Amino acid sequence: MAHEKLWGGRFTQPTDKFVEEFTASIQFDKRLYHQDIRGSIAHARMLGKQGIIPMADVEEIVHGLQAILDQIEAGKFDFSVSLEDIHMNIEARLSQRIGEAGKRLHTGRSRNDQVALDIRLYLRDELVEISAYLDLLIDSLIFQAEENLGVIMPGYTHLQTAQPILFSHHMLAYVEMFKRDKGRMEDCLRRMNVMPLGAGALAGTTFPIDREHVAELLDFPEVTRNSLDSVSDRDFALEFMGAASILMMHLSRFSEELILWSTSEFRFIELSDSFCTGSSIMPQKKNPDVPELVRGKTGRVYGNLMALLTVMKSLPLAYNKDMQEDKEPLFDTIDTVKGSLKIFADMIRELRVNSQTMRQAAAKGFSTATDVADYLVRKGMPFRDAHEVVGKAVRYCVENGKELPELAMTEWHLFSARIDEDIREAITLEASVNARAATGGTALERVKEEIERVKAGK
Repeated sequence: MAHEKLWGGRFTQPTDKFVEEFTASIQFDKRLYHQDIRGSIAHARMLGKQGIIPMADVEEIVHGLQAILDQIEAGKFDFSVSLEDIHMNIEARLSQRIGEAGKRLHTGRSRNDQVALDIRLYLRDELVEISAYLDLLIDSLIFQAEENLGVIMPGYTHLQTAQPILFSHHMLAYVEMFKRDKGRMEDCLRRMNVMPLGAGALAGTTFPIDREHVAELLDFPEVTRNSLDSVSDRDFALEFMGAASILMMHLSRFSEELILWSTSEFRFIELSDSFCTGSSIMPQKKNPDVPELVRGKTGRVYGNLMALLTVMKSLPLAYNKDMQEDKEPLFDTIDTVKGSLKIFADMIRELRVNSQTMRQAAAKGFSTATDVADYLVRKGMPFRDAHEVVGKAVRYCVENGKELPELAMTEWHLFSARIDEDIREAITLEASVNARAATGGTALERVKEEIERVKAGK
């Protein structure tokens, strides 16, 4: 059924059908229905309180909007492209249901400040949910850290064996990253949680509205202070998408490690079958599809951020139709982040650690070489000299197919007479790990403390 445009009074010709479809946003902004109705109910109550429209009309409007909400949630609402967006679809249906009272709802507002409100309400709700998903992921990491206390693995720099560390320490590194991600989301929420309704199209309104009352009804702590900024600003969405990009970067780095660790070459972990797939031709394959897909989706979130930055970069104040392009990248980022976090939290909790394989790998690659240098420093040798001595010992091992713990004392003495039998205790994997007991180190004592600190929410 064709719908008459609610803004069509100035026009003498109908909108071209393709233009109508091209410019409509209802295909994607219909997900804002709950926020749109909630904002409209608050606006209507304020109009009644201020005596701008009759209270009888307010009651009709509120009941009509609640009925429309029920209809949408029951899947019985017919969204119309000709009505362009969620705001016009709801308003038109309201006027059909209750008549003239419905036409008074839009008094004192514009679609410009209405959509700014809807997006803030929507993103506010989603940020709370994203923070909850981050908590679930952090809990899964803590679970693995506790389950595998004492498991030693090689730590890497340049993807080359560096020093032995606790697997739990590695898990807690990601806890720190995701805690910062949560902090960025909370910080974004604080700046975004400001009520724009009442800015009108760009200059405010001539009606005696009470913006603070609407803010109170909608749980906003304050209102925006400039009408131009209120309707033309999308930096709150950009800030979220920037924080989301950093979050996805952390997930992508973690994905890369999970993919490597689950290869037959590493065999550090085994992912649950629930998060892997097989090959259509190679029966032996168990592919880590979930971390691979999360790694791939990271680029999608980066692209969404660049898309909105590009949309906004040259827009004069105030509102421009270009800004309709804010919603799809924002919605896609929200969906991608939520899905990635949820599946990651479940996957991490179910992965199995191959502790013996990790330990064997940590014992190779001269991972305790720095401990030999530190040993010599404690014996009175300057660190730079000790570094050179150990470098020569490592070269000797490479040439003779040995690891440092396999050297006989006669071989150690080829490099320094300061080395005694106590070198053997100094370069065990446990000694290497537990020697790093400064705050933030990988020593078992410190790791246990960090687990308790994180669990306590500090």
